[in-house]
Amino acid sequence: MRVFRVALLVVAASLFLAACGTSKVVREGGTPGAGASTPRPGQTVTVKRGDTVYRLAVNNGISPLDLATWNNIAPPYTIYPGQKLRLYPSGRSGASSSRTASTPSRTTPAQRPSTPPAAAPDPAPPPARSSVAWRWPAEGQLVNRFAAGDPTRQGIGIAGSSGQAVVAAGDGVVVYSGSGLVGYGELIIVKHDDEWLSAYGHNRSRLVNEGERVRAGQQIAEMGRTGAARDMLHFEIRHNGRPVDPMAHLPRR
Repeated sequence: MRVFRVALLVVAASLFLAACGTSKVVREGGTPGAGASTPRPGQTVTVKRGDTVYRLAVNNGISPLDLATWNNIAPPYTIYPGQKLRLYPSGRSGASSSRTASTPSRTTPAQRPSTPPAAAPDPAPPPARSSVAWRWPAEGQLVNRFAAGDPTRQGIGIAGSSGQAVVAAGDGVVVYSGSGLVGYGELIIVKHDDEWLSAYGHNRSRLVNEGERVRAGQQIAEMGRTGAARDMLHFEIRHNGRPVDPMAHLPRR
């Protein structure tokens, strides 16, 4: 077991260097392993600081792979404090993924149905409505944009100058203030309500502590280049743990 954990830490280190993410959370190395899972329909677990996908899965009798899949957690399997994870498959009552084998019936060529045309892909869902009165967290040029499904582009980049004010994008409570996640530098995460979070990375310095309540427009950090090649702010908005395009929620400039 000790050798297995050491191997996980080695893989985790490489994942930290490869990705740009959102919050101070421990990432479990590699792909979560498979195993027998016992879904718990209707039940959820709230992530606490220091939790990992692996630890939460094992503690709840679920394979890490299933827990990640049920909650749409893509590699490198980042989770954050305050996030709620389902302990059962989405849209299902906890049924296992096993399939019951059956003997196909024989049909003559004339009886075989024609292959139906492929269904058109579903359109992208509209942005979720938010009760947060979002505002821009910093002034500056937009240099990076959000790309769905890309773990290195889960937010936007706003270029500026060293020491420039970084402000809270909405009212909330600071749930993380630190530099423990490699690649994000000095990072702050603000929880706005049970569904919405915002993250602010690459700061030169942090001006707020965990547990502190902040107001929209309040300065929470100074812009910098910790974990970045230039002075900039990496900004994310997350809904129920999933990154969403900040441009769909921020007011037009």
